[in-house]
Amino acid sequence: MKFLEYTSLDSINLFLSHLNLGESTIKGNLEAFSCKHTGSDRKLSISLEHEILDYLGKSSESEPSSPVEYLSSRSSRKTLIYLVLTLGHIYPDYDFSAVRAHLFFKEEELDTFKQMFDNYLFEAAKEWATANGGSSLLESMSKAIDEIVKLGECEIYSYNPDFDGNPCLESGAIWSFNFFFYNRKLKRIVSFRCCCLSNLAVDGFIGDELFIEDEEDDLLRDMDM
Repeated sequence: MKFLEYTSLDSINLFLSHLNLGESTIKGNLEAFSCKHTGSDRKLSISLEHEILDYLGKSSESEPSSPVEYLSSRSSRKTLIYLVLTLGHIYPDYDFSAVRAHLFFKEEELDTFKQMFDNYLFEAAKEWATANGGSSLLESMSKAIDEIVKLGECEIYSYNPDFDGNPCLESGAIWSFNFFFYNRKLKRIVSFRCCCLSNLAVDGFIGDELFIEDEEDDLLRDMDM
């Protein structure tokens, strides 16, 4: 996977990089990737393919919750591997299993993304409109994504891991989501990850750290005496 630079994403990323809304802060990021493999990606892709094939060999068709049927398709495995590789670039410190990641990917409609956007980013959209002459954040984002991957030709996936396996969650997180816009013909993916952090939780965490440091300083001074 190769990171692609698009200036059309810059203003949106700058706006969403640390949007303070008083009691909470929005942090979002749009990134574009080419699905053409680099050297390391090629090795990882082969490893992920072997992982999936080993899983298929050990799994039973009778398991109702098994992703065997989906993963039996070469095209589906290829899509999953691209998505996992993209996750690996976004969260380089996290080791993703293809079979496990598959359980948390869900194919979505564009309307689902728009609904999620309206539900979670309505305050951010207000701030964007105020700062940008009344323009729509969703329309601006959709236009930027369309420029890269042609929204009308995209497959859209959400990634919703369980709490223990979620690399997206930061301290004080209220919610988070990840969407991936994949154009099979262009071999490009645009990822949009976004989370909301409680400023109260973060401030409390910082306050606790300062309190602990003060206690340690007092203890050290007592020991010196």
